[in-house]
Amino acid sequence: MAAAQPRPSALGGKRSRAAEAGAMEAAGGEERFLLAQRLKAAVHYTVGCLCEEVAEERDVQFSKQTIAAITEITFRQCETFAKDLEVFARHAKRSTVTIEDVKLLARRSSSLLRYITEKSEELALSNMEQKEKKKKSNAVKERRTGEHEAAVTESEDFNMA
Repeated sequence: MAAAQPRPSALGGKRSRAAEAGAMEAAGGEERFLLAQRLKAAVHYTVGCLCEEVAEERDVQFSKQTIAAITEITFRQCETFAKDLEVFARHAKRSTVTIEDVKLLARRSSSLLRYITEKSEELALSNMEQKEKKKKSNAVKERRTGEHEAAVTESEDFNMA
């Protein structure tokens, strides 16, 4: 289904800037809506899978309405989380959300905060290890390059003699 195009104005057959901006905004709004629908479908699928796992483990059944309700609540909570994270970053005069913002968001749930803290520490440790490996790798490359250049210089000196 194609989006309705605004009709050209009577003056020269061109659209006004306001009309073009409105058309672009409408297209952006439609694209945003479609992305939100795809995201909601992904959340619905994931909730369905999780409900199936719980149903098998605990020998219970979840109706389609229950799964849909859990999906809607989850989606709305994720929207709230996203807005809160943006506000926390903006309050700190940053344009990037950091792990500290996520910890602040999770502060009311001690188990979630503990889990996020553990994962962030694991990530930090992993990043440190990768940086150390990269430094060592670069140092070895620099030594090899330096040794190669010295050997080339010596051979050039020998050839000149």
